[in-house]
Formats: sequence, C-alpha cells, structure tokens
Amino acid sequence: MKQMIAITINGARCSVETELGETLLEVLRREGLKSVKLGCDTGDCGACAVLLDGSAVDSCMVLAATAEGKEVVTVEGLEHDGHLHLMQQAMVDAGGVQCGFCTPGILMSGIGLLSRNPDPSEDEVKEAMAGNLCRCTGYVKQVDAVLAAARLQAGETDA
Repeated sequence: MKQMIAITINGARCSVETELGETLLEVLRREGLKSVKLGCDTGDCGACAVLLDGSAVDSCMVLAATAEGKEVVTVEGLEHDGHLHLMQQAMVDAGGVQCGFCTPGILMSGIGLLSRNPDPSEDEVKEAMAGNLCRCTGYVKQVDAVLAAARLQAGETDA
C-alpha cells in the first residue's frame, strides 16, 4: 500500500511516496541522498543517522510515515553558501575522517548533541557517539572534532 507524505528534506518541502513499512532510510536513499548509509539495518551502527526535527536518529529505525510533517537534515543539507558546516570543518581539521563510511552519521550525532548541549564534556561526547560504529579509528579524533566544533560554535577562536 502506497501513501504520500509531506516532509521537509534539507530545507526543501516535498511530497514523497512511501510503501507500508518502508523506513526513512529507504526513502532518503531513493530520493538520491547518498550520505545516508545502509550499514547494519538494525540501529546499531549509526551510519544512517540524520537529524529529524533537530535530533539525531537512526533512519533505518524510523518508519517513513512517521516523518510526515517533520524536517529531515542529511549531510547534503549542511553546507551553506559554499562553506562547510562547522562540524564538518572541525572533523576535517581534526583528521577525524578516514574511509568516510561512518562520517555522515558521526557528523549528525555531533550536531544533534551540540544542539541540545552546546558545551559538552568529553564523556558526554563519547556517550552521544556511542551509537556510531567506526572500524578505521579509535574515535579520538572524532571526539576532538566535536569538542572543537563546540568551541567554534561558542565563538572561541582558539579552537
């Protein structure tokens, strides 16, 4: 059974067709948003994380129909006016990107954290990123990047 849902994706209001039981991940991939990765399909790896009304969620665990009327942001929606989002820049500057498969989910987890806690401790960053699996790193540089982004967001120039 198909249904149309109204959703805002990366600032653009649109209507998308969904199938009964289809996940937000499936819809976003079909809409051409390739930063949203299919990893585990069980909500354990974080590769499919997006911002849903400002909170980081694993899109493989969200039924598309429940996103009706909500705002979804993916990595494709982060860059503005030719400039990277401060979290993206912090990740690059900290060397927190290796193969890149987990990076979109880690970015979204970091952004979601800073939206609700603009001055997190290192332990709070680690807790927020606990749902993101990275096979290339020890997470140190990603944690450093989130902390640096918090300083940048606060206007500190020595980040």
